[in-house]
Amino acid sequence: MVFNIKPYERKIFELIQLSAKELEYPVYVVGGYVRDRLLARESNDLDVVCVGDGIALAEKLATKLIPTPYIAVYRRFGTAMIRHKDIEIEFVGARKESYSIDSRKPAVENGTLEDDQNRRDFTINALAVSLNEDDYGEIKDPFNGFHDLENKIIRTPLDPDKTFADDPLRMMRAIRFSTQLDFEIEAVTLKSIAKNKHRISIVSKERISAELEKIILSDRSSKGFKLLFNTGLLHIIFPEMAALQGVEIRNNIGHKDNFYHTLEVLENVSKDSNNLWLRWAAILHDIAKPPTKRFDPELGWTFHGHEALGAAMVPRIFKKMKLPLDAKMKYVQKLVLLHLRPIALTNDKVSDSAVRRLLFDAGEFIDDLLTLCKADITSKNEGKVNRYKENYRVLNQKIKEVEEKDHLRNWQPPITGDDIMRIFKLPPSREVGILKTAIREAILDGVVNNNYDDAYAFMMQKARELNMT
Repeated sequence: MVFNIKPYERKIFELIQLSAKELEYPVYVVGGYVRDRLLARESNDLDVVCVGDGIALAEKLATKLIPTPYIAVYRRFGTAMIRHKDIEIEFVGARKESYSIDSRKPAVENGTLEDDQNRRDFTINALAVSLNEDDYGEIKDPFNGFHDLENKIIRTPLDPDKTFADDPLRMMRAIRFSTQLDFEIEAVTLKSIAKNKHRISIVSKERISAELEKIILSDRSSKGFKLLFNTGLLHIIFPEMAALQGVEIRNNIGHKDNFYHTLEVLENVSKDSNNLWLRWAAILHDIAKPPTKRFDPELGWTFHGHEALGAAMVPRIFKKMKLPLDAKMKYVQKLVLLHLRPIALTNDKVSDSAVRRLLFDAGEFIDDLLTLCKADITSKNEGKVNRYKENYRVLNQKIKEVEEKDHLRNWQPPITGDDIMRIFKLPPSREVGILKTAIREAILDGVVNNNYDDAYAFMMQKARELNMT
C-alpha cells in the first residue's frame, strides 16, 4: 500500500508546511484523505489538523495561494475551510472532546494530535501524515489503522460502546464505510451497533438520511441494508422497509421475502443507473405489500393495490425522513404507482392503445420506469426470467414504434380546456372537463388521430351529442 499524491497536492502540502512553520504549529493531514490515498481512491477533501489555531493556519495559507481564496470561518467550532481549484481544505486545531448523554454535540477543548486521533470514529480514519520538516510524510498510526486498511476491517479506535454512545451517527457511518469500501465491520464493533441502536434517536433525520443516501448510491447498497436490518437500525430509521422482511406460509403456500426481493431490485437498478431517485423508487416499489397482503384459498397470497397504496405512502415517508417534497418525490411516487403497468403489458398481446396510455401516464419517465420494471424480474426460474426479458424487448420495440408515430412522450391533447371554453364561450365547468377528457381518451384509444383538425371534428360531434351546440 503506497501513499501516492498528485504534484498539485504536493505543492499544497509544501505551502501548508511553510505556513505552519511560520506559526510554529505542528501540522498533519488526517482522516479520509489519508485513508483514500492509501486505498488508491480519489479524494478532493483535505482535513488538516494543527496543534494550534486552525483558523490562523488557514488565513496564513490563503496569503500564499494564487488566486487568494475565500476562507469560510466557523469560529464557534474553531474551524476554517478553503476551496482552491478542485481541492477543499478544512483546518482545525487538535482537540479533545467529551459528550453528554442526550446530545451528539461535544464539549471541546484544545488537545494534542493523540487527543485528536482518539476522537476519530474508526481506526482507518485516525491515520495522520506529518507535514512537519523533521518527519515529513511519516504516518502516525496509534490504532493499527494501516493494518485494518490492509485487512479491510472497520473498527473503532476506543471502546465501541463509548464511541457509539458519544455520537450515534457513527453507527450509520460504520455501515456506510463497510458498504462503500466493501470492508467487514469487526465483530465487537458490529455487536456494539446492535447494542446501542436506540441511541440513533438523538440524531437528526437529515443526518441519518444523508448517510442512508450514501449507502444507496454505493455499488453494494444491498450489503448496507442487510447490515442496517441485522443490527436493528433499519427497524428504527425506516420501519416500513424492515416490515418487508419475512415469509408467511399458509396451506403450504408461501410468498417471496419482499425485503430481499427489494434488495435484488435495487442492485439490478444500480447496474443500469446512478440516479438516486430511481434507486429510491426501487426501494419503495413494493413498500405497501405488508399492509395489502391477503391470503386467498384459490389465488394464494395477493397484494392487490400495493402500487396505489405505495404511491400514497411515498410523501409520508419522504416527509418523515426529511427528504425533498418536490419534483423528486413526485418522480418516485409516479414510478411506484406505475411499476406494474409494463409487466401487465408483457402478459398479453400489446395493443397500440395500451402503449399510448403507458406513454401518456409515464411521460418523460418512461425509460426509467422500464429500467425499474426490468430490474423487478428476480425469479430463480431462468426460463421465466428469459421469457420476461424477451417480452420486454418486444414491448420496448412497440413503445418505440408508437412514440415515433404518435409523439406521445410528454404529450398534451391538441385541444386544451382554454380552447374549449373559447370555442363554446363557456366558463370553467363540468362540460369543459367532459369534452377535454373525451378528446384525450379518443386519441389514446386510437379513435382519433393526434392532430388539431381531427380532434376538433371529434369535439364538435361530441358537443352535439351533449346538446352543447
